[in-house]
Amino acid sequence: MLTFLGFAMIATFLVLIMMKKMSPIAALVLIPALFCVFAGQGAHLGDYVIDGVGKLAPTAAMLMFAIVYFGVMIDVGLFDPIVRGILRFCKADPVRVVVGTAVLAAIVSLDGDGSTTFMITVSAMYPLYKRLGLSLVVMTGVAATANGVMNTLPWGGPTARAATALKLDAGDIFVPMIPALAVGLLCVFALAYALGLKERRRLGTLALPGGAEPQPVAVAAADSAATAGTGASETAPVSDRGAEGRSDAASGAASDPLSGAASAAVGGFQGLDPRRPTLRPRLYWFNAGLTAALLTAMITELLPIPVLFLLGAALALTVNFPHMPDQKARIAAHADNVLNVAGMVFAAAVFTGVLSGTGMVKHMADWLVGAVPEGMGPHMALVTGLLSLPLTYFMSNDGFYFGVLPVLAEAGAAHGVSPLEIARASLVGQALHMSSPLVPAVYVLVGMAGVEFGDHTRFTVKWAALTSLAVLAAGMLFGII
Repeated sequence: MLTFLGFAMIATFLVLIMMKKMSPIAALVLIPALFCVFAGQGAHLGDYVIDGVGKLAPTAAMLMFAIVYFGVMIDVGLFDPIVRGILRFCKADPVRVVVGTAVLAAIVSLDGDGSTTFMITVSAMYPLYKRLGLSLVVMTGVAATANGVMNTLPWGGPTARAATALKLDAGDIFVPMIPALAVGLLCVFALAYALGLKERRRLGTLALPGGAEPQPVAVAAADSAATAGTGASETAPVSDRGAEGRSDAASGAASDPLSGAASAAVGGFQGLDPRRPTLRPRLYWFNAGLTAALLTAMITELLPIPVLFLLGAALALTVNFPHMPDQKARIAAHADNVLNVAGMVFAAAVFTGVLSGTGMVKHMADWLVGAVPEGMGPHMALVTGLLSLPLTYFMSNDGFYFGVLPVLAEAGAAHGVSPLEIARASLVGQALHMSSPLVPAVYVLVGMAGVEFGDHTRFTVKWAALTSLAVLAAGMLFGII
């Protein structure tokens, strides 16, 4: 019964948000509450929610202060030189723009934090996509899939969880997987190239007016609210409207709800004014050093990540904006984004709390593992890789790696399959996992891009699943799994 209710709850949630019948926040709260009552455990709903909130509170705190920190870094111009180089490479060619998105997301993903990756990638690429009329779901899909492949870095989370759960060394798990993960990353770049060609065919040859070079723009989650219900229009083809439609797609950027000074200049595609008052060129190397130190501390786990971002945000605000009114203005500029993302995280806490508290997730995992034929025992690494796709999408990484992976490893050991092979195979599904509704960072991505979560899901899941399968196939071919 709980198995059926678990799958039914997930299916109901996905259908309603993809059909845009409910907002993600409402669906994350109301659907699990309803199914908790159906399971006869309505009296315990409060306990489940509080437990879920307690587990996700550090994540919410990390995202809140990460948004403030990197928002300030974007405001003061830390990433402008890098972004200008990438945008100079992209020019007005849709293929270069989409491939550049994949490259930028992959590079920034080296810090091991999805929300950081999405903030920087969207801030850099959003104005170019809008100005050229490119599909925004292409941007979110490519960025999420690239980050998913890179999320397997030892400091990214999944590898460390697998190592902890099976009492293995993270290096022994990750290093042999590098060739397979490289294949996955190549698949992302190939996908980006193919999607870029599709956009080029749809839009034709484009050029930035006057040869203007786009600048990065800090896109707030308020954009998503301002474009609520119009997510589909962001990705609607404009080629059917001919030259006039293409002109509309370009000039329409002038009315986009971009933050701050950007709104006045987008018609000329300047994004944030390169002479904006928030720039701090004299503090560039201080901000670069602070960011490098912060990322190093994250990787070495010097302090918990929420604490690091809290300290980093406070220090960045104090040094760059020593006057209290300026600090308040910077916090207010990013408040919409913070509120939107934190709301999503706490709403997701209801979903995960009910899933785990009622026992649905355990019954679902046991049913899936029990459905594996006895004859597949010697091939448990392959089975683990295949199961990692749906399980890491419908479950949190903690639930999968600490709840399901040990069961799979035990079943494999009974047939002579090494725990290392099981652990490596468990990383396969991460490309798909990063678009899961249970991953808080994905709401940073779609919120900043102004894309409906349902549109992102419909577009991304198939490509992310293919990328995961490519990693699995490469692992089998190279004898890693």
